Order: sequence, then structure tokens, then C-alpha cells
Amino acid sequence: MVTVVTGANRGIGAALIAELARGGQTVRGCARVPGPGQIPLDVTDAESVAGLGRALDGQPVDLLVCNAGVYLDRHEGLSDGYAPDLWARSFAVNVTGVFLCVQTLLPHLQHAANATGLARVAIISSQMGSTQRAPGGSYIYRASKAAAVNLGRNLATDLRDLGIAVGVYHPGWVRTDMGGGAAEIDVDESASGLAARFGELDLASTGCFRTWDRRDHPI
Repeated sequence: MVTVVTGANRGIGAALIAELARGGQTVRGCARVPGPGQIPLDVTDAESVAGLGRALDGQPVDLLVCNAGVYLDRHEGLSDGYAPDLWARSFAVNVTGVFLCVQTLLPHLQHAANATGLARVAIISSQMGSTQRAPGGSYIYRASKAAAVNLGRNLATDLRDLGIAVGVYHPGWVRTDMGGGAAEIDVDESASGLAARFGELDLASTGCFRTWDRRDHPI
């Protein structure tokens, strides 16, 4: 089984690489600043994403994990913050980058689905992307992660007949550079739960929005 993980050089991405490899998968990590053996990938650059497709050279991809993400508006204020550039950069990574990766690797996913009957796409979103929960603040990050949920659910509809299942996941509040030191769980606990959720994803559950610990998340 071949898995591709974006945003794989640190945090949840790096932990997912280790967890999935322990499960016997062949894992190709990708990052803007790649670690040893990883594929260089800037998800905001169409040519860089095209290079990912070339690097895989027709290889089937059983699981694509779209993990690359940014949280740029953590300390912005409503009266004078949230500059247009922050919106553009955030959506370029958190939404457009997901779409470009799925679009580029679609032939690789189809190759795997044709061979085994199923390929999977896992999109890492956040509980902050739930439109049913609106505590305020972090408008850009929340909007981009809500868009990622919407994107994943619509991709699920269009890819079902190709044998490709799409799931969207909240990884938990994780102790990373993004999540901060006060977060609830560590990266290994998140990665272990997420890997189990990816393994459960099938065409019956495609379009799901779930948490790392197997709960359906409010959309």
C-alpha cells in the first residue's frame, strides 16, 4: 500500500509518517521544506504540485493524506486585522492546495482503485471548520477549514463512482507549534487515531467529517 502525506516534515504530518510506516505502508512524505527522503512540495505552487505527480511516475496511490495547513490569523483583531493577504495565503494552502493535490494525483488514485477496488483521500480539517459551532475569532482559519470540509464532501460525491473514498478529519487539539503547549493530546495519540480512521474509510462512509477518536463531527 502506497500512501502520500503532505505537510510531512513536522507535527502531525511527521507523526503520521511514522505511524503509517509502522502499519506496513510505503509512505512518501512531502513538504515545502522536506525532510530526508521526502519530496519537495509547495501546495500553493501549481508547478510544484505537478512535480509531485512526476516524482510518483505513474505509481498507484492507495491513500492521499492532505495534511499541509497554516493558521495565520491567530492573533488578529476584528477592528484592524485580517488583511487580504492573510486570507489569500491561508486559502491557498488550506483549500486550493488540497484541491490541487487531489486533482494532480487523481490518475494515481484511480490506478490504485482499479487494482484493489478502493483508494482513499483523507483531508485534515479542524473542529474550527464546523459551521454549527461559532465561538468567534480566527475568521480566516475557520473559514478556510470550513471550505476544506465542503470541498471534501463534494469531492466524495464526484469520486465515489471511481472507487475513491474521501474523508475529512479533525485531528484533535494537538500539542504542536500550531496547537500550542496547552493542547489536549500529543502528536502520537492523534496520529494513531487518524491512521485508524483512514483504515476504516470506505465508499459507505465517504463524505464523512470525523474526529481522530471516531466521533462524527458536527458540520
